[in-house]
Amino acid sequence: MNRLGLILTMALLGLVLAERGWTAEKEEKALSGDRIRTEQGDLVVHPIRHATLAMQWNGKTIYVDPVGGAKALAGLPGADLVLLTDVHGDHLDLPTLEALVPAGSRVRIVAPKAVAEKLPEGPVRENTTVLGHGAKREVAGIAVEAVPAYNIAPDRQRFHPKGRGNGYLLHLGGKKVYIAGDTEDIPEMLKLSGVDVAFLPMNLPYTMTVQQAANAVRRFRPKIVYPYHYRNGDGTMADLELFKKLLGPDSGVEVRLGKWYPQ
Repeated sequence: MNRLGLILTMALLGLVLAERGWTAEKEEKALSGDRIRTEQGDLVVHPIRHATLAMQWNGKTIYVDPVGGAKALAGLPGADLVLLTDVHGDHLDLPTLEALVPAGSRVRIVAPKAVAEKLPEGPVRENTTVLGHGAKREVAGIAVEAVPAYNIAPDRQRFHPKGRGNGYLLHLGGKKVYIAGDTEDIPEMLKLSGVDVAFLPMNLPYTMTVQQAANAVRRFRPKIVYPYHYRNGDGTMADLELFKKLLGPDSGVEVRLGKWYPQ
């Protein structure tokens, strides 16, 4: 192959990769973290901080509630899909989104209507798909379902009123992954079935107590549960050892404790 043919071949390959949302830099970066087998390769779970996490599956990188700016995501792969759950600053941070979704980006964002309405005109808003509760859609090659997330205790309803925030169910290679968002043990959660991996918040006064979270897990029985979003309003941490104790040895649920609050 002559030099011109090589150049044309490489250019064509670049166009194909771009169309699929890939870059050479992105391909080289793999997430570290827990691995969970699926029918289409491992799902990798990478805690970042509080409500922020990244997952990688089948060549796609998913971020949930990314905050902390570009510095917090340094060294991590670029995004294919970003999931936003609520309007509060520990879930919605425009500078971080702008770092993940620059002009011309093919990165897709999924958000509830209340979040989308807070996004200014520009690439982030243009790349956002609004999903209401019960809506299902394939976004960036990922099957996403929006589910409710809200408070039910009378003294907490002001934090997360019903109808505003989203949780999400992701369908990844035969595995169902539940990201609860800011919520208590609402009826919609307790009715879930077939969940393989669940991320559950437990911090006061904003979401669930440890007891509520344990009771919910014993009801819908995910195979694996990650406590996340467990720093209380006063700066203390939820008692995760109590959470495991309340689940008991007969629950059949594996509790995985990630580094959500690195020093």
